[in-house]
Amino acid sequence: MLIYLIPNVLFNFIIALASFNELGYTHFFACTQSLARLTLPMAIFLPVVLTIDIIKRVTDAANQKAIEFEVDEQLNLKKLLTKLSILHGLISGSLVLSSLLFGQFILSKYYKLDPTAMAVLVGVLAGILSVLFTYLPIRILRTYLYKPLALDSIETNNHL
Repeated sequence: MLIYLIPNVLFNFIIALASFNELGYTHFFACTQSLARLTLPMAIFLPVVLTIDIIKRVTDAANQKAIEFEVDEQLNLKKLLTKLSILHGLISGSLVLSSLLFGQFILSKYYKLDPTAMAVLVGVLAGILSVLFTYLPIRILRTYLYKPLALDSIETNNHL
């Protein structure tokens, strides 16, 4: 999880800080470096990429016997990847968009947001998305994983 958390937080914080400090301020939707322009693509694509990556890593590890679980043979991996990644991207993007719209509704359309605070907000959001979309795909994939029975345990039970 740290492999995803630390780079995403730092990378998104630095980009947001550089973008917002160039203007000296930012808005929710108005201006070339708006908060929406940085957060919406991140909120949509980060969950998609993480979901696909995590599921592929776990299933590859199971197929290579690097972990003690095996993947159910009935699982259509491509269908699961497509369904989950699109769902995660849409839900995350919708939540961020509704939060931005709510923030703009509460504040004036021309309210100037502090660049440092917004950069921290973008970094924290990237961290939350990284942790959440590392955990959720594994939790969902767990329903398709099983622990194979070892032959030793079967023989031991037969002797009892």
